[in-house]
This record gives sequence, C-alpha cells and structure tokens, in this order.
Amino acid sequence: MREDWQEIEKIYLAPYAAHSNASRGRNFPEPECPIRTVWQRDRDRITHCKSFRRLKHKTQVFINPPGDHYRTRLTHTLDVAQISRTLARALRLNEDLTEAIALGHDLGHTPFGHAGERALMRIHPGFNHCRQSLRQVNLIENGGRGLNLTLEVQDGILHHSGKELPQTLEGMLIRICDRIAYLNHDIDDAIRGGFIDALSLPANVRRVLGDSHRERINTMVGDIIKNSAGITEIRVSPEVADAMSELREFMFAEVYLHPSKVEEEQQLSELLTQFYYYYLKHLDQLPPEYQRQPAADAVCDYIAGMTDSFALDTAARIL
Repeated sequence: MREDWQEIEKIYLAPYAAHSNASRGRNFPEPECPIRTVWQRDRDRITHCKSFRRLKHKTQVFINPPGDHYRTRLTHTLDVAQISRTLARALRLNEDLTEAIALGHDLGHTPFGHAGERALMRIHPGFNHCRQSLRQVNLIENGGRGLNLTLEVQDGILHHSGKELPQTLEGMLIRICDRIAYLNHDIDDAIRGGFIDALSLPANVRRVLGDSHRERINTMVGDIIKNSAGITEIRVSPEVADAMSELREFMFAEVYLHPSKVEEEQQLSELLTQFYYYYLKHLDQLPPEYQRQPAADAVCDYIAGMTDSFALDTAARIL
C-alpha cells in the first residue's frame, strides 16, 4: 500500500512538492511501514503522543474563559491542519507532510499561551515555543527517546515562525496557515469575550477580507491559491498581505495587549518564575524523566509541558 501511494504521489503531486519516497530520513534509521508513507507515520505518531493530548488544556488567547466555545491550543492546531490541507491539495503539495507539520507545530507551547512563553523567555534565555516543540518530539516524548520524526517534519516544526524559513513548500505553507487560523479564530473569541465587535474591525480589513469568519478565510485561502499555483513559492497578493498585517496590528492593540490581559500576564509570569526557581532547588520533586542535567533545561522542559490546570494545581500545592 505504501508503494502504491508513492506511485500516486508521482502522478498527482507537483514536481516541486515533497515526495515521500525522497524523504531525507530520520535521526535514527528504521524499517519502512508496509502501509503508510513516512509522513503518514509521523502524523500518527504526533496525534498519539502525550503532548498532543495536553494541547486541549492549554490556552490559545483567553485563560480560563467563561464558556465552552473558546479556542484552545488543540483547536487552533486542528484549524491550522484543516486550512493547510485544503491549500496543499489545491496547490498539489504533499498533504501528509503538511498535516504532520501542522499537528506538531505547537507541541512545545507553554501553559497560559504566549504569556507563558514570554515568562520562560525572560527566565531561560533562548527559549521559544518553536525550539521547544522540536525538543518535545526529539528529547522528551516517549520516555526521552523522542518520536524519531522525519527531518522534513522537524524542519517545518522548528521554522513555522521566526526569521529562518523551512526547506519545503509544505513547511512554508504552515507559516501562513498558522497566521490565517489564529487571526480569524482570535477575532471570534475576542467578540465573544466582549473585547471588540465585528464592526470595530478596520474598514480596510473589512473591505478586503470580508465581514465574517467564513469570508475572511475564503479570501485568504483563495488569494494564496491564485498567487501560488504552479510556482515554487507561497505568495499572498500585496492587498491581502497588507490587510492581514493591519488586522494583526489591530488585534495586538485591542486584544493581545489589552490592559486586563497585560495585568493577567504579569501574574502568570510571576507564577512560572516561582516554579522555575523552586524546582531548581527541588529537582527530586520532578518526575524521574526530568531529573537530569542540565537542571535548568530539565525544569524548563517540565514547566513548558504543563497544562493550565496542572500549573494552577501545582501552584496550590507547592507555593
């Protein structure tokens, strides 16, 4: 079945797409699966791992939201996977590689969303959620043995944001799909939370992208297909790119950096800082797999893996 699917890839995929039979391999060689391609295996390994399941209890934007319909880090991940698969199919890129990167891109995200990430960046230089996601799949999962994902998936996870770019078009696709997903569902949550209303979005954003969640995503996806089909780049038209940037600036001003969220972030930053220095002095209280050196890295790995609820329970127990 795997060989049949690899033949289908040769017929269907664009010549510049990633083909599973040409993967650069894994950190540790292993026999091929007779049924699944390498990237179908990677996708399955990610969805079965513990850090993927924990995403359902990690904040996207709103911490401890007053309702069941707010996004979590898991629903964000599924949004990215869905949008990226639609685009990969339209552009004749490898859907399996795209989906594997999408499902794994936020595995290293901290409790309390970007508030938690910024806290760990301040107390543990060099930390960011991209590198932590790679550490999660290479050094932490599976009792420290890692998931042994392919190099293409690792590359896409590590470079899904930041200045360095992925080596595959599938990885490049995740970068833009991540932004499409969070901008649109964060608007939805911000309206539900009373931070903004639909009519408060900038006029140019509404004119270019549309007034509804559906219209905005359709506009962005359609624009990428129109400008990227048949070429070796993922492109967005200048008009849509400018509208997305304007929307992002609006969300930072009105939602992400809202005074109430800044105050909340300061409290959570202090909480994670206390965790960090407490566990540096009490390594024996960490699970056995985290009682390793360097101690600062082990403590940071442990804190980054916490869910929101586990972090709050831990605070009640040790502080």
